[in-house]
Amino acid sequence: MSQQYPPPPPGTADATPGPRPSRVLRWAVASAALGALMIYNSVDSSGTGLPGPPPSAAAPPVVTANTPAIAIGPAPATATPAAPAPTVGLPGMPHANPTRLTIKTIAVSAPFTPLHLDAAGNLNAPPAGNTNLVGWYAEGPTPGERGPAIVAGHVDTKTGPAVFLLLRLLKPGATADITRADGTVATFTVDSVEMFSKGHFPDQRVYGTTPDPQLRIITCGGSYDRSKKDYTDNVVVFAHLTSSRKA
Repeated sequence: MSQQYPPPPPGTADATPGPRPSRVLRWAVASAALGALMIYNSVDSSGTGLPGPPPSAAAPPVVTANTPAIAIGPAPATATPAAPAPTVGLPGMPHANPTRLTIKTIAVSAPFTPLHLDAAGNLNAPPAGNTNLVGWYAEGPTPGERGPAIVAGHVDTKTGPAVFLLLRLLKPGATADITRADGTVATFTVDSVEMFSKGHFPDQRVYGTTPDPQLRIITCGGSYDRSKKDYTDNVVVFAHLTSSRKA
């Protein structure tokens, strides 16, 4: 199964010389999408392939005026700290479940569903039947809290392209907005977009504790292994909280 974009109809060229910036952006996204479709579409993929967070990646305690602090154990001695991202001194936001992810540069606008670990300790992926759905690790920090919030979604499914088809094309400096159930929006700025082999996934770098609110967005990438019906790699976006506002 393949998908193609129709060519622009005749007579749509601008009357003035030179392309308009908005049209350049639309064609850049369309071209990138077409290239990605040539790579990712037509595969029988419903793979999860996300290793579970280590115990040290549990959510920090929620402390309010009426809630006593809860002690949590230290990270394992062998744990290596997560790679530091640029911080701007923003404190963590209160606990609040995410409700929608918006990444304008790759045309993502998707609701959230909670994700949990399976019996083998791997992070379950969102249901494959809904291609425009993302999930967050419900036992970890919610986006905006101190620590690494984990968001995951499909690059494609058996029915075609999915929400994170273009995730690998994100660039440092791009932003991701996460609307939360408390009526706030947490804005994260991308630090890097990296690809890791699923056989050598850097658990502690991705899931390790951080001193500030950060975000990890994960999907599948690399080549497709038809024998395993899964991709060989994971694409991981590293980002940090840069602002928050009322929704």
